[in-house]
Amino acid sequence: MSFLADQLLDEISRLSSVRRYGRVTAVLGLLVEVAGIETMLSLGGRCVIHARGGRQVPCEVVGFRNGRALLMPLGTLEGIGLGCQAEVAADQAVVWPSAAWLGRVVNALGQPVDGKGPLAMGKHAMPVKSNPPPAHTRTRVGAKMDLGVRAINTFLTCCNGQRMGIFAGSGVGKSSLMSMLAKFTSASISVIGLVGERGRELQEFIEDDLGPEGMARSVVVCATSDEPPLMRRQAAYMTLAVAEYFRDRGQDVLCMIDSITRFAMAQREIGLSAGEPPTTKGYPPTVFAELPRLLERAGPGQAGRGSITGLFTVLVEGDDHNEPIADAVRGILDGHIVLERLIGERGRYPAINILRSVSRTMPGCNSAEENTLVNHARRLLSSYDNMAEMIRLGAYRRGSDPEVDEAIHYQPALEAFLKQGKRERAELAAGYAQLRQILRGTPK
Repeated sequence: MSFLADQLLDEISRLSSVRRYGRVTAVLGLLVEVAGIETMLSLGGRCVIHARGGRQVPCEVVGFRNGRALLMPLGTLEGIGLGCQAEVAADQAVVWPSAAWLGRVVNALGQPVDGKGPLAMGKHAMPVKSNPPPAHTRTRVGAKMDLGVRAINTFLTCCNGQRMGIFAGSGVGKSSLMSMLAKFTSASISVIGLVGERGRELQEFIEDDLGPEGMARSVVVCATSDEPPLMRRQAAYMTLAVAEYFRDRGQDVLCMIDSITRFAMAQREIGLSAGEPPTTKGYPPTVFAELPRLLERAGPGQAGRGSITGLFTVLVEGDDHNEPIADAVRGILDGHIVLERLIGERGRYPAINILRSVSRTMPGCNSAEENTLVNHARRLLSSYDNMAEMIRLGAYRRGSDPEVDEAIHYQPALEAFLKQGKRERAELAAGYAQLRQILRGTPK
């Protein structure tokens, strides 16, 4: 009872003593036009529309036109009509996370959706949309992070505070790889954002991929594909806000969002509805302004605080890794992991193309011996890749090139090294030891 009483008192203390109302003057597509309170609102501000039938629909201000405020709903538009009251809400969207959120599933508004009862709210408000720490106050990336996936640990080593992208077309294994990372990571806390994903996958991800042990140290933020674009966009912001809460308390947090492309698509719907001009592939300018504002929030924290290691999936349309969103995200992040359909079709999962993938903390995070080992393996993979077609056709004759002969000798072992089952965990140190064992000695 005391817990519920404290929660109620906190809610009461946050209520405003003055209420301001306007009226709905037009509804067009996803936009609601409101008059009478436009001077009290600003971009990103919040309103609650009292729809017919007693529904309350929270909305966000996305623009102004002809002296009227343009709102987009965080819910459905049913019941909203001309003359409905629009009440001014809090100026800035904030959330009140706490350590009790671990093990819970919340929506883009920070409300529980897992049927486990109310959430315990914290004492400190975190803005849903915030600016990243100033660059000159941030610490450098930390030590290596064990992500539990052998190919990434060894060839694309990730450090605390690094931000990596996972780029792939549909059906190549992005979500499966992310589930492995979420389950096997050495990070003490994981914050996972599922943005615009299939609704049926949520329970599968929680029960099969995370499991009770992984869920106990995770917070999952979910907005499915059928939700309004504002909710899908806000789910990404909410994921970073929760991660920032734990970072500011000295924790090293693993933050994962699946996917950044669907965040960009939601922003595209919002921008086009508000009247922005379409530019590259129909994406308005705000998409390319919001991407760095979101992604830069991850990374090393300020001195005395923790870090946010970011892993963000990017769905590349038509397997085109140079399409606008993939190109923009690749330029912001500290490395990229490329999943290739042809590798998956050969039956090797995760289908990571090591030669096209990069971690920008390497080779600085490795010892000289580790770098020598990884570079040797990369040369072998590159030599085989360059001659793969001729080898498969039988046109290459052994003895023509010693480097290719060596690559052919080691190829089966390296291919097995890069392959990993979905429920198999690989430790960071063990990966280097196994690669060292494979490459020990030179073939005759």
